[in-house]
Amino acid sequence: MIQTPYYLIDKSALLRNLQIIDQVRQQSGAKVLLALKCFATWSVFDVMRPYMDGTTSSSLYEVKLGHDKFEGETHAYSVAFADHEIAEVVAHSDKVIFNSISQFLRFEAAAGDKPKGLRLNPGISHSGFDLADPARAFSRLGESDAGRILGIIDRLDGVMIHNNCENKDFARFDALLTQVERDYGEVLRRLKWVSLGGGISFTSPGYPVEAFCERLRRFAHTYDVQVYLEPGEATVRHTTTLEVSVLDTGFNGKHLAVVDSSTEAHMLDLLIYRETASFPGQEGAHAYQICGKTCLAGDIFGEARFAQPLQVGDRISIGDAGGYTMVKKNWFNGVHMPAIAIKELDGSVRVAREFSFDDYVSSLS
Repeated sequence: MIQTPYYLIDKSALLRNLQIIDQVRQQSGAKVLLALKCFATWSVFDVMRPYMDGTTSSSLYEVKLGHDKFEGETHAYSVAFADHEIAEVVAHSDKVIFNSISQFLRFEAAAGDKPKGLRLNPGISHSGFDLADPARAFSRLGESDAGRILGIIDRLDGVMIHNNCENKDFARFDALLTQVERDYGEVLRRLKWVSLGGGISFTSPGYPVEAFCERLRRFAHTYDVQVYLEPGEATVRHTTTLEVSVLDTGFNGKHLAVVDSSTEAHMLDLLIYRETASFPGQEGAHAYQICGKTCLAGDIFGEARFAQPLQVGDRISIGDAGGYTMVKKNWFNGVHMPAIAIKELDGSVRVAREFSFDDYVSSLS
């Protein structure tokens, strides 16, 4: 048995999402790029590559990772590029997307003949979290003034619009896109491509994929543009678990189980967004609060029910551990970093990467 903790990526589950992604590509004509800010575990890029067109990034390192490990198209975006990194960004990308007009003007010459884009912030969004809402008050994410954008439109090839976050509601997506068309139609008609970003949960069970594809086709035809999508969570939804072991149990008004992992270090978004972990397949009469092993008082995964009382050494699977986990893991408290394991299509499991004390030391100075 593999020593816990470890992330377990199930290729067969990943393939189910990828097949929906490919259906969207084929039926809508949209190109689909993996959002590396969400998931960048390159050991499974081999199974993803045939179903996606490339990657999109948020930093120089993500640009280089996408270029070197995924191939296909590599879109470079950052909230702000630095002078010392722009040459490498351009060298490793197929398109360069700037967050602001000032960044565009600063680095337009450095980008040379590479297609150039601008982030368009339409001022409307779907997000259940203010922290993640790109259209929140005083947002620094993109340009909203259509007149200013039109001032450089002849030097732009495309725009990126990222205004959805965990949006499972097709009607809401449709309404947001309709308002974008109404407010920015003159801009859209002058472009070659438009990225509609990520955060659209079109791989969720029951999502109306056919209607989604038709809406994308209609948008592309109306403005004569190539549409791009940038799914992150939608690509890896329900594909990965965090496998942990019980180290201790106790009772303090609730039954507690301390495991050999941590929300702070290994599933940070649970803390950031104050969400509760899922525990797939667990049900029963015995309720436990599943706790991380760091000194942070709020290091709690959530509550789960089990068929039998938990014992030291029992193993627990924590669900939805693919998106925004491995890219955010850290060495808080010096807690052992989870290995990364892959369940192959034939059911066999292999360890792709293990971490050690030397990795901890080398991350510091």
